[in-house]
Formats: sequence, C-alpha cells, structure tokens
Amino acid sequence: MPLVTIEDDFDLEKIADSGQCFRAKEISPGVFRFITLNHAIDMQKVEEETFQISCGASEWELIWSKYFDIQTNYAEIRKEINDFGEGRRCGEYLKLATEFGKGIRILRQDPFETLISFIISQRKSIPAIKTAVELICTSFGDQIKTADGSVVNAFPLVDELCQVSAFDLSKFSLGYRSAYVHDALQRVKGLMIALDDLYGVSDDDLLDTLKTIRGVGDKVAACVALYAYHRFACVPVDVWIKRAIQEDFHGENVFVEFGSLAGVLQQYIFYYKRFGEKELIY
Repeated sequence: MPLVTIEDDFDLEKIADSGQCFRAKEISPGVFRFITLNHAIDMQKVEEETFQISCGASEWELIWSKYFDIQTNYAEIRKEINDFGEGRRCGEYLKLATEFGKGIRILRQDPFETLISFIISQRKSIPAIKTAVELICTSFGDQIKTADGSVVNAFPLVDELCQVSAFDLSKFSLGYRSAYVHDALQRVKGLMIALDDLYGVSDDDLLDTLKTIRGVGDKVAACVALYAYHRFACVPVDVWIKRAIQEDFHGENVFVEFGSLAGVLQQYIFYYKRFGEKELIY
C-alpha cells in the first residue's frame, strides 16, 4: 500500500480517541480506520513520520490531507501554548497536557454528520454515542467498500435521514434527543439552515445560527464550529473542561485569554483530563 510522510504531530490512536469523531476505530493492531462522506481509509504508522495508507495519492491529497488538517502546524501550536503558560501557575500543567496529547489534530469533518452526531452526544458516554451513530449509518447510509474488501456504511445524506420520523429515530436509543435530531433534519432539509453557507460567516453568527436548532446549546454549537467548520477560537465546555478551569486553573478561564487557538488548547486539556493525570497540585 502507498506511503505518506507527515512531518508534524500525528498520532492515529490519539486522534481516534480524542472525542471529536465517533466512527474512527482500530481495526487491527496499529491499523486505524477513518470514514468521511463516502470515503474510508485505513492507516498504520510504519516508521517515524511515515504512514501506510489504503488509498491512492490523489484521494489522499483531495480528501484525507484536508480531513486530517495536514496544512496546520500543530507542533508550532503546542509551542505557542507553552509560551503562553510561561510565568503562569498553570504553565507546568499546560506543558504536561500538550506533551501528553502530542499527535492530536482537529479534524475537518462534514458539517451535517458533525451536527447530528453531537446532538446525539448529549449526556451520553462515548461508547453509547458510537453505538447510536453506527446504528444510524448501517440502517440508512450507503455502503462503502474498503481496501480489505469489507463493507462499511457512510453517514446518511440529509435526504436519506429526513425520511425517518422522530418516532423511528427513537428506536436508536436516542431518547429525548430524537426530537432534537428531527428538528435539525427539518431545518437543514428546508434550508432554514444552509450548512454550506455557514463557512463564510463570523464565529458569533455561526454559533447563533446553530443554536436556533432545538436542543443545540453552547457546547454542541461549539463542537460543530470547531470540528466541522474549523473555528479554532471556539471552545466546547463540557464536564472535563469545567473541572480543568475549576481545579487545575484555579477558576481562571485560560481559554478566553489564549484567544484564537483556544479550541486546540481545549482539545489537549480534554484528552489529558480523560486519559492522563487527573489533577496536578501546585
């Protein structure tokens, strides 16, 4: 299979486990599968900065290089975070978090899939979210043949999912979220919200528009803004980030102070709180 060189932070396991996508998974030791739109890729690290990929060079450049945000220098962002922490009480914590999360990247995901997935995500564990999303894909999404000959399903298109009633959506363990998903579908289908047009609006207008959807609050709107529209200044604040502000940053909202790259900082902190040291005593 073809090889690509990535001369920057890039860790397949950390990306898959970073909480920003719900269909990425390790399909065999060291081999990770990612799915976007009607494309699937299997990737494996074979040596430092070298990865084996299951697609051709043209698909890598057109689809996956953008998806993995290859053009952004995350090593430089980590340096900016650590420079920001110099002289602050949180400085050592930031160094630990960015080093622990080294290799995470902010994916450029499809807005429709991201919106529906994060509406589903509310008050659900990540395994439960993954199960619900996968059930929807296998029930309504088109089939994609993978490099190893197996078949996976794409996330359903708007027209495909709009045919499903709120009652039928509830069969996928969505609970009260089925009404929220149904409202989002009607708004997107009816072009009350044109997802493709939102690339060109300001962060505030993007967030405000997303929050017109029933059940979409600050956190879900920020997730969609960051993970689909690549708005690095948007910070999803969940229980992990609240704990970091209260416990590790002593009530100081460093994300506001950090500014235009705060969403990337949030991703390192989120990952560190979930998988690394939970507390640091100064």
